[in-house]
Amino acid sequence: MTSVPQQSQQGQRGQQGERSAHMVVCGDDGLAHRLAAELRGVYGEQVTLVVPPSGRRVRQPVVGRARAASAALLDLVNAAVNRGGTADPAGGGGGTGPGGGPGGGGLEIEAGEPTEDVLAGAGVGRAAALALVYDDDETNIRAALTARRLNPRLRLVLRLYNRRLGQHIEELLDQAAALATGEARAAHGFDASTTVLSDADTAAPALAATALVGTSKIVETDGLLLRAVERQPPRPGEVADPGLCTLALLSATSNDPAGTDGSEGSGDQGPRLLPDAAAVARATGRGTVVLEQVSYSGPALSTRGGVVPPFASLFSRRLRWSIAGLVACVVALAVALTLVTGEHPLHATYVTLLDLFAINEPALEGTTGEQVLQLLTGLMGLLLLPVLLAAVLEALGTFRTATALRKPPRGLGGHVVLLGLGKIGTRVLTRLRELHIPVVCVESDPEARGMATARRLRVPVVLGDVTQEGVLEAAKIHRAHSLLALTSVDTTNLEAVLYARSVRADLRVVLRLYDDDFATAVYRTLRAAHPGALTRSRSVTHLAAPAFAGAMMGRQILGAIPVERRVLLFAAVRVAGHPQLEGRTVGEAFRAGAWRVLALDTGASGGQGEAGDGGGVARGAGLVWELPETYVLRGEDRVVLAATRRGLAELMGRRGRRRPSGGSE
Repeated sequence: MTSVPQQSQQGQRGQQGERSAHMVVCGDDGLAHRLAAELRGVYGEQVTLVVPPSGRRVRQPVVGRARAASAALLDLVNAAVNRGGTADPAGGGGGTGPGGGPGGGGLEIEAGEPTEDVLAGAGVGRAAALALVYDDDETNIRAALTARRLNPRLRLVLRLYNRRLGQHIEELLDQAAALATGEARAAHGFDASTTVLSDADTAAPALAATALVGTSKIVETDGLLLRAVERQPPRPGEVADPGLCTLALLSATSNDPAGTDGSEGSGDQGPRLLPDAAAVARATGRGTVVLEQVSYSGPALSTRGGVVPPFASLFSRRLRWSIAGLVACVVALAVALTLVTGEHPLHATYVTLLDLFAINEPALEGTTGEQVLQLLTGLMGLLLLPVLLAAVLEALGTFRTATALRKPPRGLGGHVVLLGLGKIGTRVLTRLRELHIPVVCVESDPEARGMATARRLRVPVVLGDVTQEGVLEAAKIHRAHSLLALTSVDTTNLEAVLYARSVRADLRVVLRLYDDDFATAVYRTLRAAHPGALTRSRSVTHLAAPAFAGAMMGRQILGAIPVERRVLLFAAVRVAGHPQLEGRTVGEAFRAGAWRVLALDTGASGGQGEAGDGGGVARGAGLVWELPETYVLRGEDRVVLAATRRGLAELMGRRGRRRPSGGSE
């Protein structure tokens, strides 16, 4: 561990040659370590990691006795079920030791706050990029303003939960950089930029998609909808539909002898990203992930939201009939008074209403008919009072019900049970409801962050501790399509999943786990113990780190799709300056296992494709997905491509100075 003054001296000695363009990562939780590992291990960058002292770091969900108990439980089950197999130390794609990466290559500074002195000591003034991934938005914003003053050309990546504030911060910091350097943002050579990301937004599509495996796997980012679907191996004699393209081949075995289970270390038995046609043809008996236009086709709840119910729902049917009967009686009395007195109908109606509300003079001098009608009208007035009171009470009750939490309706089935309405759970809930997927939430804290969102979306919520008996049953877990355990406590998620398995052994479950090693062990154990059910364990830091790393490398990451324990990235790239793409056809530009051009952004450049383009592509607004293999990519084209992390690093021209041993990505 290096203190700030010592690091400052070492940084001055190390800021020579290649190290002058190092990167700095500042954070207080696992995302900082995972991001540093991503930059070092995948991109080969020199990284300075700034973290709080050990005693002041954010304590993670699985610690102390809870973690020891969970580890002991998993060890026992692993020994019984998996015959002594060992978990992947990388936990699904690269270990993160105390230094944060598999390859080392960098310094680690302990500092309580990212002050100006700390940032200067970390070399921000000469760094190429800085990531601020503290769990507190205010800390990240304050440090970003300081860093922009120290280095106007610095590429900034901020972790902010507040998306609206993030848009304003992006504009503010980029404008400050442009004014400080005296250059327009679009000018050649001006590389300063600010990217605001949310780990919740980055991980939510993958978590939601995992819960829907077998229906559709969906990633939505920046208005771009990417759909992928897992398909089981075709039966003998059947030919699988390749969709728009095959993105990946799934693992060839359900019990990896290496114990790495769908990660990079699985070798040929693990998933293969972006295979060529020959590899797909040879891969008999393996499932695939293909890109196609699909949508969720399961049961849907009503999308009607808001707290103002329709007028007809304010009153019960019986009350509406009572009001209609009183109105009919008043009309009949007004008509009768017109016939008895010969008065104008409007005057007769007015007199009837006065009698109804008991504010008219008694008809002592009137005829017998007038007196009888006045008595009948007074009787109607007495009946009107309880009806009006019932209408007021029912209307108030309807509004109160509209703003209160809903309970799961009777007969509900095929829904997703979502545990936890924190930062991650709220984002996942929003994603699921955008797809009109029925959801039932379980939350123990009535003041949780996502309770307001659940009320607004009119999503049923069960208040209670998921570890207590009867709570999951109230959420109709026995008839659910899948279970998403997204609370902030790993042991709570694990306990809920194990209990749900005891209720229904074939339930599809996805649980959020903080630690990659823990997630790998849980995944292997549950899959081995319940081979007939689909189980996925996801680490939010593992899902979010590739997008943060890509932003630090200066590229636009549109989204990520998890393929077992590997990640496939989607990025928007300008063809100019990339010899692997420019001047080549779409077929020639494809590199198996590295990258593949999926679509052409026709809105990026005008005009029509010429004959020399190899078939011509009509240019307008939007994306062209089915590009002909003979289309020649031009410098002004902007394409959407799928790539592995290493493939994207190579394509963007910043290949690692050294490659870590092991893995194929």
